[in-house]
Amino acid sequence: MILVGQYDSPYTRRVAVSLGLLGFGFEHDTRSVFGDFDSMRATNPLGRVPSLILPDGTTLIDSAAILDWLDQEVGPERALLPPSGSGRQQALQRIALATGTIDKVMAGAYERLVRPPLHRWPDWIARCRIQAEGGLAALAGQSWPADARLCQAWITTACMIRYVGLADPDLLPLGRYPALDAVSQRCEALPAFETTNPPEYALPAVT
Repeated sequence: MILVGQYDSPYTRRVAVSLGLLGFGFEHDTRSVFGDFDSMRATNPLGRVPSLILPDGTTLIDSAAILDWLDQEVGPERALLPPSGSGRQQALQRIALATGTIDKVMAGAYERLVRPPLHRWPDWIARCRIQAEGGLAALAGQSWPADARLCQAWITTACMIRYVGLADPDLLPLGRYPALDAVSQRCEALPAFETTNPPEYALPAVT
């Protein structure tokens, strides 16, 4: 399998982490959406990451669809998302908060770092940060037992925390949300996270 996308995209990273935790071997295609846009569109017509190219040549796009395929492959006992019941609903709600926070931080970063200075919209940046702060506070208010099974909610939240720390660190200084610090510390110590550390942040990854 080939995973397409750089790890500065938290969506690519959560797929890479999940592949590692589930024991899937894969090659990493590090093409850049910015630097290799035309080439990337040949893999995904949307020109977005991540994509996962399967051994038979099938290409899966969008991290949620890829993660669903992985869970189907390993079966319900090993799946990273509970198959049903309240555990699944709780995980999906946490994932929604984490990915929503990512999207708002990313939108603000585009505005600050990509849009020409004369065309930047301060009110939009402020709104995105308010929404991101809401997502962070809501996740921090959840219970994250240290002995809980590591599911996709943990993985996605940890990838979100690292991304926020790189893209807009003022939103999440160490100590503001101890519960989120603990999630990050637990996850980032695992080999599947250590081997997918994103580089120092320069430009936002288009996903």
